[in-house]
Amino acid sequence: MSEAVSLSQWREGNLPAQLLTKDDLAAFRTQLFQEIRNLLQQQEHTGITKKWMKSSEVQKLLNISRGKLLSLRISGKLPFTRVGGLIYYSGDDIKDMLESNKQQY
Repeated sequence: MSEAVSLSQWREGNLPAQLLTKDDLAAFRTQLFQEIRNLLQQQEHTGITKKWMKSSEVQKLLNISRGKLLSLRISGKLPFTRVGGLIYYSGDDIKDMLESNKQQY
């Protein structure tokens, strides 16, 4: 089913004909749905979908003010990386901070 297509064939619309069976489509659908489910489960589990986030994204995620984010940064509770004038926070560091502050009643 996989026949290599050159870029020039693609641009010119000279694509070779390929026959797809119902079984091919069913297998593709099953695989696609499984990959989507896996991605959604990962996202639901953490709520944090990016490796690196800007300050505004972290504020929105944690529902905190700029001042509170600054306080977390200054106190060393939330590590950060500065690139030029922008500050980035690791999604893993945010998860770690949340886990370390978890309280049980």
